[in-house]
Amino acid sequence: MRGYTLRRLTENDLDTFISMRITQLREEGAKDQTDLTPALRDYYTRHLADGTFFSWLAVAGQEIIGTSGLSVVEKPPYFGCPSGKIGLLSSMYTHPAHRRKGIAKTLLGKIMEDAREAGCGTVQITASDMGVLLYSDFGFVRNGNFMHYRL
Repeated sequence: MRGYTLRRLTENDLDTFISMRITQLREEGAKDQTDLTPALRDYYTRHLADGTFFSWLAVAGQEIIGTSGLSVVEKPPYFGCPSGKIGLLSSMYTHPAHRRKGIAKTLLGKIMEDAREAGCGTVQITASDMGVLLYSDFGFVRNGNFMHYRL
C-alpha cells in the first residue's frame, strides 16, 4: 500500500503548487531572480478555469508531496499530430524525501490519461536530467532537433 493519495489540483492548492514549481525550476538550475509567483498564479487560475491545464497531486496526510501538470495547446494539425492538440508536461516534481517511490510514475500515468481525454495527439516535455529515465521508460522518444528562441 502506498502512503499517499492522488487528487486534482484546486485553486486552494495554488500557494503550495506555485512554491513547488519554483523549487523545481531552481533544482533544475534556474538562476533568474524574477518573482514568477504572480504570473504563475494568473496562468494556473485562468487555465484551470478554461480546462486547458490539468494537474494531479500526490498527498501524504495534508502535505502535497508530488505534482504534475499538463497544458493543452493547439497548433495547425500535422501528420504526427492530426488533432493539432499538444500536451505540454510541466511541474512534474516530487519532494526530495519522497523520491524513488514511484510517485512521479503514478502522476505521469494519470496526467497522460488527461492528455488522451483532451484529444492530444502528442505530449512533449523538456526533461530534467533526473527525469529522462522516467520519461524514456514511459515511452517518450527524444527529438534531437528541438530548438527554442528566447524573446
